[in-house]
Amino acid sequence: MKSLTEEDTEDILLSKVDLRRQWISQTVDEVQEVIHQLTTEISHQDLRFQAVPYSDTYNGNIKVLAPSQFLVTVPVRGLAGYREAREQRWRYYNLKGTRLSCPLRAPEGLQQWLQVEQFMKNIWQWHEADVNIEGDIVPAKVLHIFRQLVEKAITTCHLSGKVSMLTNSPAVWVAVETSVYQVEIQLAPTVEIPTAWPEKAQWPRCMKRWPSPEKVECIKSFGFNLLACSNYHWQLSFSQAEQVLLEQLDEDGGCRRQCFQALRQLMEDVWCPRKRPVITSHHLQMVLLWTCEKYPHRKDWQDFENAFPRLVRKLHKCVSQHFLKHYFVPKSNLLQSTSASELDSLAQTLALFLKNPRISLP
Repeated sequence: MKSLTEEDTEDILLSKVDLRRQWISQTVDEVQEVIHQLTTEISHQDLRFQAVPYSDTYNGNIKVLAPSQFLVTVPVRGLAGYREAREQRWRYYNLKGTRLSCPLRAPEGLQQWLQVEQFMKNIWQWHEADVNIEGDIVPAKVLHIFRQLVEKAITTCHLSGKVSMLTNSPAVWVAVETSVYQVEIQLAPTVEIPTAWPEKAQWPRCMKRWPSPEKVECIKSFGFNLLACSNYHWQLSFSQAEQVLLEQLDEDGGCRRQCFQALRQLMEDVWCPRKRPVITSHHLQMVLLWTCEKYPHRKDWQDFENAFPRLVRKLHKCVSQHFLKHYFVPKSNLLQSTSASELDSLAQTLALFLKNPRISLP
């Protein structure tokens, strides 16, 4: 065991982080080739879904949640000119279209309804009963159609030996065999809404010095997405805005990114080395953004040995309380559906680290 010194930190970041980057880069290349094949075939079968492009550089449709867990957003076609819905009404239908006596639960946090009338331009297929109930585009029905298309595309593209369907979730998950390891991938049909910013995202908050007003306007210009991954409600996503914010973290010469990389590496290698970790890279990004907002000054991020434990303390607090707010939509709890026992176990691990900041280097 070695204490957390600058020398050890450099060793972690230069060896483990670089090795992780190589593995992830190779895995993403293999995954996006498979996904491009599948979604190209799907787009030929149903024009409502677009192919996920192959990119030699950064692919904004692929988000690495953990080394063996990815989220891939599959853009849908024919929905443009989005505007925020003003009318509030109760929904009394189920997924079969049957009339209910009690209304459906209203959307909470990152959830919202999606009405076809919210779009200036839409193709007629979005009005069909296979995805539409009483004017709502219902994510469960979209996922049902999409799942059938994925299953058919796996066979048509002769990928049955490499790709298999997973059935443990309402969302569409596939397992892809790569040369490094098996990766589980959530395929989420996504409505991309550029240049608009949802009313639920009350950001920036008053009297906050980070980020700067100029950077805020830039980030909000990337808009948001709506993902189909549950039954009735679409899920807000800010992947592009988050990516831009993370890319510009250390313009003042701070060590925010270095702290995040060390936190992620310890989480994946030491604290929670699981195929399906209770805390993903996206959770850690939220912890980082909240900490950056609380400590906005350059002097707060000049010294790794002081800045890194601060980030771990924030993570420990969130895990202990089973409560992590989304950075753009604070009314949502990203740990609401997470296993309480796994969070408690991780909280104990983090508490031990904070009492004795030592790391085991392979």
